[in-house]
Amino acid sequence: MRESPTVVLWRRKLLTSDLSGTHRAFRNRKTSMTLRSAYEDLVGSTLASISGLFAKIEYLSSLRGRDASAPYQHWGLARVYGEQAAQQALAEAHRALFLKVLRTSLRELHRGAGVRKEALSIPAQDYLEELRARRSDLLPADLDGGSVRHFNSVLRALSSLAKHSPPSTPLV
Repeated sequence: MRESPTVVLWRRKLLTSDLSGTHRAFRNRKTSMTLRSAYEDLVGSTLASISGLFAKIEYLSSLRGRDASAPYQHWGLARVYGEQAAQQALAEAHRALFLKVLRTSLRELHRGAGVRKEALSIPAQDYLEELRARRSDLLPADLDGGSVRHFNSVLRALSSLAKHSPPSTPLV
């Protein structure tokens, strides 16, 4: 990830001592802020706070509602970066996470890259079955070369591994 530039802003604050017409004094105050794109903000803040690839995909999918072709709804990103930049960032992040699931080995996903067991309130097997039932809702609008069939196979394989793993083995 590239380093973001730092911008220094100077803000002048108007101070008035009273309404009797006394002079106004200006004070310079230095404020620094790091410029980040909507995508960097989304990935570095919002998505970084969510454990597991599938939970992140679930979150992004939930921002569209039930219709996979509907626009994402993220008030904070839209307010800070504008609606178009927010839509692009959300779509790009969704697509990148989808492709990351497809490129990650089943072994890594099974060991915890896909699902963080400690973050689940239900058994991993049940969670993966729920994901399988909603798999079409989880897909990004643009698959960017990824395959729905491959995604379905990953979910099916992880569900089977969770079902057949001994209790002493970390499920996912």
